Amino acid sequence: MKDLKTLLETIEYEVMSAPEGTELSSVQVKTLVNDSRKLEAGCLFFAIQGLNSNGHAFVEEAYEKGACAVLVMEDVPLPKNSKTILIKTANTRVAMAHVSAAFFDYPARKLKTIGITGTKGKTTTTYMVRNMLENAGIPTGLIGTIEVIVGDAHIKAHNTTPESMLLQSYLNDMVNAGCKAVVMEVSSQALKFHRSDAITFDIGIFTNLEPDHIGTGEHEDFDDYLHCKSLLFQQCVTGIVNADDAHAEEILKHHTCEVETFAIETEADLTATDISLTRKTGELGIAFTLHDKHAQDALDGAWLKCPTPGRFSVYNALCAIAVARHFHCDVDQIKEALLKAHVKGRVEMVKTPFPFTMIIDYAHNAMSLQSLLLSLKEYRPARLITLFGCGGNRAKDRRYEMGEISGKLSDLTIITSDNPRDEEPMDIIKDIETGVKKTHGSYVTVPDRIEAIRYAMKIAEDGDVIVLAGKGHEDYQEIKGVRHPMDERVIVRDLAKELQES
Repeated sequence: MKDLKTLLETIEYEVMSAPEGTELSSVQVKTLVNDSRKLEAGCLFFAIQGLNSNGHAFVEEAYEKGACAVLVMEDVPLPKNSKTILIKTANTRVAMAHVSAAFFDYPARKLKTIGITGTKGKTTTTYMVRNMLENAGIPTGLIGTIEVIVGDAHIKAHNTTPESMLLQSYLNDMVNAGCKAVVMEVSSQALKFHRSDAITFDIGIFTNLEPDHIGTGEHEDFDDYLHCKSLLFQQCVTGIVNADDAHAEEILKHHTCEVETFAIETEADLTATDISLTRKTGELGIAFTLHDKHAQDALDGAWLKCPTPGRFSVYNALCAIAVARHFHCDVDQIKEALLKAHVKGRVEMVKTPFPFTMIIDYAHNAMSLQSLLLSLKEYRPARLITLFGCGGNRAKDRRYEMGEISGKLSDLTIITSDNPRDEEPMDIIKDIETGVKKTHGSYVTVPDRIEAIRYAMKIAEDGDVIVLAGKGHEDYQEIKGVRHPMDERVIVRDLAKELQES
């Protein structure tokens, strides 16, 4: 427990109501709560304005359930005959981040903190960085889209960047588990809604930026999206930026950090040349020569390999190496880490006994699908077969765009389901079909996703590359509010066995 005065010392606030004679330093806070369903005696309740509900509507319930204090940003009824202290501040999300950090005794200050933002590459790069630091003997936690890793524990993630209370709790767990560093994905939503406030990152990273997450409940336009991404470089000591990205200068417009760069096309601190594609049955990769402007150790001129395809794999590797240099990782530790850089659902190659390549990837919008398919076409597959659907209750434009991209770049498009949610699968499929029909690409529709995968594997020939796009790390299919188990790795394994036997 912490006293209320200590928890509030880094924010500006006004006490609106308190029992006569009560000193904030004498009030002991048992726990922090921002969900009215978890209210309990002795808690500090944050009234948060959410997308679907407003925490200020539950303030009186907090009084009734014995909250020791309530933090608000709107006018609310004063407590009657209550021991609850009512406190007002300008922004309860900002306050929650700072109070949470204080409650857990500022765990980020006890770790080397690495935050990664950008449209693509965040997830893969976090794993690369963690691999490199672990190889160098630095116990490292991870927070990202797929999972949170604390020591030997792997916790399934629900947001790319958790809400500030949970984030600070994870950081505290990492300190207690003996971690010396943490690498985390910092989403634009996290920056917009102050989830990562109260953390000064030792290193902040920008991978790239393209239009995404724009719409209701996310960002009103691209300018807002860019602005939110740029905020990371006002809360880090060193910023590492992809100098090839067209938006790098705008991202750094108001930066307050030291800046380092990586690139393939332009001059930078870290660059790659002699990029070459590698391929064997069931596996696609890429290799390159590393150039370190600062010529640290044996890194300059090192020949490195990644077991994942595409130039984006080189960018991810350069980004991770730029971080590893700050921790004095040697070339062997870096080489080993890159070879282990397999991330669930991110250009994940699934082995089968057949002479074609199967890839599972999270690509679920036109931009990410185009990037993936263009990269795979460079390997000159016999045929590029793309299987995907689009999520229900989402913008229809995405369906048309993905259909058109796949129609242009694939030899065959298999349109199927992907989390139809409350919509009819065939309605979504028809929207995707509209996009494909703008091209001359061949396509079929197979609404049942398992049957669609079976169809793809049955018609595949030597040298084909099959892409299962959209699900990535997800292991479910959401239909009418129910999540049904569906792991494409298991499906491919079972189908491969079935096809072998038949």
